[in-house]
Amino acid sequence: MSSAAITTLVKMVESLPDDLQEKFVEHIRDYISDLEDEKLWDTSFRRTQDNLVAAARKAKQEIAAGQSTPMDYEQL
Repeated sequence: MSSAAITTLVKMVESLPDDLQEKFVEHIRDYISDLEDEKLWDTSFRRTQDNLVAAARKAKQEIAAGQSTPMDYEQL
């Protein structure tokens, strides 16, 4: 983000009453925290994607070869 955009944003927030500024800051903190969490999940998924694909292929082969049994969800 350019410094001009940040300056504009700061001016907009400064024009709000103090209580709304606090709400805005809290909302932005939560939003940034959510973005950071999503980034971690994306990184983790990319790191394990090959393993997930391999496991799916193996399961598909076992099903096709009749080497699998349906999952009993009551035993989970």
